[in-house]
Amino acid sequence: MAPEERPYQPPMSWRVASALDIGTVGFLCRSFLYGLNRTEVHGLDRFLDILDGRKDEKARTRGLITVSNHVSVIDDPLIWGVLPFRYHWNASNMRWSLGSFDICFKNSFSKAFFSYGNTLPTHRAAHSKYGGLFQPTMTQCIRLLSDPHASTSPPEDILARTSRPVGELTLPPSLPPSDPFSASQLTYTTTGRDTFPAPSAYPSRRFSWIHIFPEGMIHQHPDKVMRYFKWGVARLILEAEPCPDVLPMWIDGPQGVMSEKRTWPRFVPRGGQEVRVRFGEVVDAERVWGPFRERWRDLKERARRKRLAHLPSEGDAALQVSEEVMGELHDDELRYGVEAEQLRIDVTLAVRNEVLKVRRACGLPDEDPKRGLAETFRVEGGKKGESGHVKEDGSVVRDG
Repeated sequence: MAPEERPYQPPMSWRVASALDIGTVGFLCRSFLYGLNRTEVHGLDRFLDILDGRKDEKARTRGLITVSNHVSVIDDPLIWGVLPFRYHWNASNMRWSLGSFDICFKNSFSKAFFSYGNTLPTHRAAHSKYGGLFQPTMTQCIRLLSDPHASTSPPEDILARTSRPVGELTLPPSLPPSDPFSASQLTYTTTGRDTFPAPSAYPSRRFSWIHIFPEGMIHQHPDKVMRYFKWGVARLILEAEPCPDVLPMWIDGPQGVMSEKRTWPRFVPRGGQEVRVRFGEVVDAERVWGPFRERWRDLKERARRKRLAHLPSEGDAALQVSEEVMGELHDDELRYGVEAEQLRIDVTLAVRNEVLKVRRACGLPDEDPKRGLAETFRVEGGKKGESGHVKEDGSVVRDG
């Protein structure tokens, strides 16, 4: 499908269903937070100014990532109940989130409900062979945070090494002819057998907002500390173009609404809680993420030159450009190389540090720095229970 023929936005039926889904859930969450609990929010006006500035999708210039700790199974969507009602009915300016495939997409009803609710299916590596850092949903997230539909020209050294006319090589930065979306495919698969709508296929969704819980698991600790962060957030920051805005948050209270130690009826949220949501400020991208992204660009360039050096012909060099798709990494050095993995570790620790700053603003004492390391949690004791893994320090950890 040519760019001019690609639908700018999803069908009206989808947009209406999505608005009703997100709007209704938002109405219920806000009513629950302010009607049955004591809810306190800090930094909301600043965050609403950000959302207001993103209301017109054509005026957006970069994506938005919000990142927070994860304390209950209903953190998302519950925490977005702090937004005024009017924000929930505009699905195009609401967050995209990641939902566990085996929990949120079990059947056709839940698949439709969560898909209309701006939720993407994620396979957890501990439960599925399709999980991991490079699963197709990560590609969707990177593309949602970018503008894969914009046009530009390929690097000059590629043009110099091919005899094809320049016009034939003028490609979008990450939407070359080999990209499935340019072939009118508006869906993608996470396993090779399932089918999900591909949100990034629509230009109206460029530079979207994604919320992520990098802990990857629910963590309810008596001292309100966090687990280590997983590397997915590093891919989003390093590979989206341009660098997204990153806004850290801290949430406290939903662990009382849905405690992992709650008794029957477990499915009923508990009211009467003190819920606090604090929005931080957008991180200085140039100062904090700039050096990391420069290291990533250097890694990519070295990997690209190594590939080109082994190509026998100029035509193969041109083909190499067409195989580069935003959000997809086929080079083992970029996937599993020591430098690439260390870079993701460094970025992830930096993201966690930004969330810790917001946590500190809530009056909580500093954590032990070792808590940010995966090795710390690998040696923890505890036992598996119905409500999750109960650790020796009194915390409960559960997939969710």
